[in-house]
Amino acid sequence: MLKKWEKISEKTIIKNSHWSYKVDNFIIDNNFNGEYHYVHSLGSTMVIPINSSGKILLTNQYRYLNGKESWEFPCGSVSENLTTHENAIKELREESGYSAKSIEKIGEFAPYTGASNEICTVYLAKELFPSPLPADETEDFEIDFFTIEEIEKLVNTNFIWDGLTLAAWSLVKNRL
Repeated sequence: MLKKWEKISEKTIIKNSHWSYKVDNFIIDNNFNGEYHYVHSLGSTMVIPINSSGKILLTNQYRYLNGKESWEFPCGSVSENLTTHENAIKELREESGYSAKSIEKIGEFAPYTGASNEICTVYLAKELFPSPLPADETEDFEIDFFTIEEIEKLVNTNFIWDGLTLAAWSLVKNRL
């Protein structure tokens, strides 16, 4: 049986609207004390939108930390007052200008175990219709639709390099 860690204390160092940087003190088996630094998150949602022709929507945006553009599925941090399902709808509308008649949860994953407690919940959206919401002032999007084969090629040529998009694609591609 694996050893369980017992949290003794938790301190928030800094907090913003997306996450908190925390430090926990913990003990293992009453004989090892340690300190653990991590990013606390309410989670994120990622949406794989499919139009009536079976094409899949991707958004292109500039990623500041990497200094380059990135084609991704619509995604964002879960807002404090929303469920993951509600957040997925909001992110889809903000980033693509569409909503969907059908939004189904297909899975979840941890994008950065060891550094964050974030869980990304992945949704499949079908029967898209225009329903834009204003995007965050720091976000600028280009959207396009791709076939399954085109997305596979973009993944295999490292044109799609975003880890969350790659993980979500691995959850959904066999369902399409």
